[in-house]
Amino acid sequence: MIDSLNLKVFLSNLPNLPGIYKYIDSSNNVIYIGKAKDLKKRVSSYFIKKSNSPRINVMISKISSIEFTVTNSEVDALILENNLIKSIHPRYNILFRDDKSYPYLKISSHEWPRLVFCRVYKEKIDGQYFGPFPDAWAARETIRILQKIFHIRNCNDSMFLNRSRPCLLGQIGRCSAPCVGLINKSNYLKDVDSAVLFLKGQSSYLIKEIKEKMNKASLELNYEQASVFRDQIMALSKILNKQTMESSDNEDTDIISIVFEGNKYCVNVAMVRYGKHLGDRSFSENEYLIGPEAVLDAFSSQFYLKNKLPDVLVCSHNFADRNTINIIKQYRGERKKIKIFVPPLKGIRYSWLKQATDNANLALQKKFDNISLYINQINKLVDILKIKTNSLSSFRIECFDISHLQGEATRASCVVFENCGMNPSLYRLFIIDKIKPGDDCAAIEQVLYKRFSKQNIKVPNIVLIDGGRGQIEASKRVFKNLNLDISLLIGISKGENRKTGLETLVFADDRHDLVLGVESEALMLLAHIRDEAHRFAISGMRNVANKSRSHSKVMDIKGIGKKRCASLLKHFGSLSGIASATIEEISSIDGISSSLAHDIYESLH
Repeated sequence: MIDSLNLKVFLSNLPNLPGIYKYIDSSNNVIYIGKAKDLKKRVSSYFIKKSNSPRINVMISKISSIEFTVTNSEVDALILENNLIKSIHPRYNILFRDDKSYPYLKISSHEWPRLVFCRVYKEKIDGQYFGPFPDAWAARETIRILQKIFHIRNCNDSMFLNRSRPCLLGQIGRCSAPCVGLINKSNYLKDVDSAVLFLKGQSSYLIKEIKEKMNKASLELNYEQASVFRDQIMALSKILNKQTMESSDNEDTDIISIVFEGNKYCVNVAMVRYGKHLGDRSFSENEYLIGPEAVLDAFSSQFYLKNKLPDVLVCSHNFADRNTINIIKQYRGERKKIKIFVPPLKGIRYSWLKQATDNANLALQKKFDNISLYINQINKLVDILKIKTNSLSSFRIECFDISHLQGEATRASCVVFENCGMNPSLYRLFIIDKIKPGDDCAAIEQVLYKRFSKQNIKVPNIVLIDGGRGQIEASKRVFKNLNLDISLLIGISKGENRKTGLETLVFADDRHDLVLGVESEALMLLAHIRDEAHRFAISGMRNVANKSRSHSKVMDIKGIGKKRCASLLKHFGSLSGIASATIEEISSIDGISSSLAHDIYESLH
């Protein structure tokens, strides 16, 4: 621990300014990063308080030195703290690993508005945004409902401007086909306005309005239009009857519940938008050390720096720093007042929080169950293979697999199993080139050299190769050239009909091939890791293949980039449309000169 005399001098010299501080241990590792409105008061509080929790006292006992950085404001301190935590990963900080942005629905500002699924929120720039939704399924299900009731288009502009007949959605009654004039602009915009009312939670008002339209159409003997309104009312009523967690209050609400057990905790965030409960998402991490209030601070700081703040927060605990939300508001440039509710609660908010807490407990229990299963499987594997390991939590397996599309777009995946679970943040995808198409052994040789030829790398307990003797021999050559232990190499060769449980383990040293059998828990672990590597490799290869398919021949023409290509496709609809156009028609597009139009014409003929 830091010397008491030096500590007193250091604390007395700290400024009363906003900034971030770092606690560093005797090995010169940053173990904790915090932010403060007043650095002197905040850092001193750790060493003055006698009522620190045992967990915080453990951290304090490991502090060897302290560093700090002064910032211009609390907002700057929050941003710097968040960025440093993500880049350094201090031992006692919380990092919520959630690399996905949340989905939104957008009704575009086009002349004929379009309903779009998106993951980027740009308020009041190019349309109206609704969300966020907790997952893609909830967002896409809402699109399905809106298309079924209001028949709003979701096609891109290129398709919309170049249709000669209704698309499939138009033919099955999920789009009113404005692209071919089957609905006039006035009626289409009314449907869009109704969809907006639905998304804003004003369903009761919307049903009343549609009933008035239906009655009016009936009086005018327009029974066909009246039947359309009748179907909309029935569909809306059916949806509303399914909403058991609905509120008449249209304020956007996030419900955040934190539960913990031992050294693990789980945060569950549920989202209520426009009175409708859209679902939830759970985040579980290890090393619960700082108390639920501080967990809430850390989660809110990371979550709302990149997601829109709701009108209401319903939380299972109070914030450790009451100013956290105000700092986030200041960063986002939002002035609205955020209502915060904590227990005791009544009514619908009590139900929401109870559901979030139940789901958090279920997620935490699932994590415990998975860890128990993995620990048992690791123990069996260690015993069978006689592997020496200091602790099961540090036991690490890296698995490599190769995937290609008929010899092209070859990619190698590396997935990592550690801390009793798969760690997607450490997954890597390698480009394989300059080999004979379809040569998996050469591909394995190349990826292992790329992975292990670097200095000061962390060598796993097992390097698992998806393949048999050929792949293991190629791997053996790499390890010998790099002076690495070949006993770490294990190949997992598929059994008859690729059935799980019939695999053979192949070794690079003098051990004989080993068949563990269908009931082997050790084999189930290796097969699970192998399958994850296979999935990751295939997804990487498919992404490359899809990207090459979507590449337009037009972009191969000198002088044509993404913007000009988009303009041409938007105007002519397709490559064949561009090819059938004259030089004069091509040059009429903004940004296309006569000489460039001539080059385009010549390239396509």
